[in-house]
Amino acid sequence: MSASSMLPQKRPHPDSKPKLPALSETERILYELIRSKQNIGIWTADMKRETGLQTTVVTKTLKSLQNKNLIKDVVNIHNKARKIYMAMEFEPSKEISGGSWYSDGSLDIEFIRILREQCLKHIERLQIATMEAIYKSIQESRVFKVECTMQQIVEIVNAMVLDKEIEELKSTGIGDFSKVPSGKICYKSLKGREGPKIGALSSIPCGVCPRIGECTPDGIISPKTCVYYNKWLSLEF
Repeated sequence: MSASSMLPQKRPHPDSKPKLPALSETERILYELIRSKQNIGIWTADMKRETGLQTTVVTKTLKSLQNKNLIKDVVNIHNKARKIYMAMEFEPSKEISGGSWYSDGSLDIEFIRILREQCLKHIERLQIATMEAIYKSIQESRVFKVECTMQQIVEIVNAMVLDKEIEELKSTGIGDFSKVPSGKICYKSLKGREGPKIGALSSIPCGVCPRIGECTPDGIISPKTCVYYNKWLSLEF
């Protein structure tokens, strides 16, 4: 996860139309079309088809709208060759961007690896840790220059449970669990115990895949056809 992609960005509410600078008729038509697609965006070929504008006109108008900071181009993980445009106030949908584990259209394996290591480190330090305690410890450690989200921690921890690296327990409120309210879900390291060190879904789940170098959005090996990846996405966190 690149630093820039994780920085909180204050944007106008999508339902409130931004104050527009002076636009030509062509700019207005193209901008209204792009904005109507909201967080899905629109491909240049579809712009030409829906507006009837020539390629050169569309290209020139898009550049002008970008210069006026009204639209942006985004990467579509399913087809990087297609340039998708959307209005500045929208963030790409998960179907377009790949979600929080993608940066600039590519799975951010390094971020996943480091976050996973940090989760395990704090679980081992705390011995018995709730999800909230793991998240708080990582935030206070300031290992990351930018803030990771609770949802990212939840997904990482659940993957580690699947990989038998940690175990999910319910606190009894006594003994080792004395600092955790009774009935609260918490986690403990399985380091040193018998069990697989790396599971089929390790690292969400691509970090240890031997074919990761060959995996592309539209290739023979792809997240769209990967059994393990689809199984992981279907989990309830």
